[in-house]
Amino acid sequence: MRRRPLALALSLLLPVTVFAQAQPLAHPAPAAPAARAPVTLTAAPADWRALDGQHVRIAAPLTLAGTDGLARFGELTVAFDGRLWQPSEVALPGTDAHAKVIADNQRRRLLLDDGSSERDPGPVAYLPAGADLRTGTVLRNVEGIVRVDDKGVARLQVTTPLRLPAPARPAVPKVAGSLQVAAFNLENFFNGDGQGGGFPTLRGARTLAEHQAQKAKLVTTINALGADVAALMELENDGYGPQSAIAQLVDALNADRGGKGDWRFVDASKGPGENPIRVGIIYRASKVTPVGAPAVLETAPFGPHSRVPLAQAFRAGKGAPFVVVANHFKSKGCSEASGADADQKDGQACWNATRVTSAKLLDQWLATDPTGAGTTDAVLLGDFNAYAMEAPIRTLHDAGWQDAFAVAKIQQPYSYVYNGMTGRLDHALLSPGMAKRLRGAAEWHINADEADDVGYRDRNEAGPWRSSDHDPLLLGFDR
Repeated sequence: MRRRPLALALSLLLPVTVFAQAQPLAHPAPAAPAARAPVTLTAAPADWRALDGQHVRIAAPLTLAGTDGLARFGELTVAFDGRLWQPSEVALPGTDAHAKVIADNQRRRLLLDDGSSERDPGPVAYLPAGADLRTGTVLRNVEGIVRVDDKGVARLQVTTPLRLPAPARPAVPKVAGSLQVAAFNLENFFNGDGQGGGFPTLRGARTLAEHQAQKAKLVTTINALGADVAALMELENDGYGPQSAIAQLVDALNADRGGKGDWRFVDASKGPGENPIRVGIIYRASKVTPVGAPAVLETAPFGPHSRVPLAQAFRAGKGAPFVVVANHFKSKGCSEASGADADQKDGQACWNATRVTSAKLLDQWLATDPTGAGTTDAVLLGDFNAYAMEAPIRTLHDAGWQDAFAVAKIQQPYSYVYNGMTGRLDHALLSPGMAKRLRGAAEWHINADEADDVGYRDRNEAGPWRSSDHDPLLLGFDR
C-alpha cells in the first residue's frame, strides 16, 4: 500500500481553518480510479449470466422484435441476427427442428428494460417522446447494465437513449393479375347502435370518437388495397340492415370515393352464427358479379367455437367463376379448454383439436359445392389462428389446398407479431384450379410491425398504420 507523504499526513490532523491556509502540496493527491469501460459485444453471448451486473455496449446490430411489453413494463424485445420467428411458423411442432428454433430464439433474444418495476410506467426514459417503433427496425450501439433473473431471462437496463432511425413504412403492395382478392382481420369493428350511441361496445371502440377514428383507418386501408373482393374478419355480428357494422363500413368505403364507390356486401340473411363477431365478404359491383346464393356452415364446432364460414361465388367479366370463403377459426386462448383442446405443450396452444376439426369440416363442406356455382376453383381466406406448420393448416394442405404465398414463391411471409415473435395466423389457401390462376401475392405490413399506440385508441397517427393488429393480404389472379 502506498504511504501518504508526511506533510499530507500532518495536515489531516490540523483544524479545518488551519488546513485551509496551508501551502499547496508539492505533489497532487492520487486520482480516483477510472470508471471501467463497458464490455463490448459483437454477438449474443453464450451465457448472459456471466455478464450479470456488467455495463455492456452491443456493437452488433439488434433487430426490434416486438413492442408488446412497452406500455405495461417499459420493455422492448430485441434480437441478434434478425427477427425471432414463431417456432411453429417455420418448423413442425414436436420435432427436433421445432426445439432448435425455440433454443435459437432464447439464445438471440434480449429485453431492453427501463430499470423500473413500476407497471404502466408512462414515458420511457430511453426512448424519445412520440417514438415510432416498428418491428424489424435495426438498432445500433445499444448500451446498458445486464440483469439476469432467476429464470435466466436477460434484460439490458438501457443507460443511453436509443437512436431510432426513421420508420421504413411500406407502400401499398401491387400484385399482377386482372382479378384482385384481399383478406383483412378488422380487430373488432363494432359500431354501437349504429346511430352514434351504444358505446362502449362489447369489443373494439369505447367511444363514438374512437369508432370514427377506427373506421377512418379501415377505410383508408381497404380502399388503398384496390381489391375487387375482400374477406373480412371480426365484424360485429349485428345483422345486415342499414345500421349494421358491415353496411356502415361499406357506406364509408363508398363515401371515401366521393360517394361514387361501388362496394357492396354479401348478405347471408342471418348471422352467420351467434358469436359476437363474424366474418363477411364485400365486393366491387363494377368488377365482379355474385354467382348464386351465399352459403354458410353452422355445424359444430362452427358457431359455438370457430366462427361460421361464409362462401360466395363470383365471376369477373366473362372469366370462370370462383368461390371466396371467409374463415375465422377458434383462437388459442385457454379459457374453458379441456381434454384434447387443453394445451398439449407442443407449441400449438389451446383449442388446437377444435381447429383441426374445423379444417376437416370446412374441406368436406366445400367438396359439396355449397354455393351451387359448379366450380372447384376456390380460395380460403382469413384468420385460422394457426401458424403455418401447425396441424389445422397441414390438414388443409393434406386435403389439396395450396399456400398462395408458397405458390407465389414469397419468402418468409408474415402477418402477425406476438410476444416478440413473427408469424402468420392469416392464410390464403387455394384449390388446385385457383392455384393455376394465381399471379401474385403480398402482405401489406401496416399493422403487425407497428406499436399499439399508433392506433385509433391512442395517438391515432394519420393513415392506415395500426388499423388492426393483423396485416391485410392481397392476391392477384387471372380471370
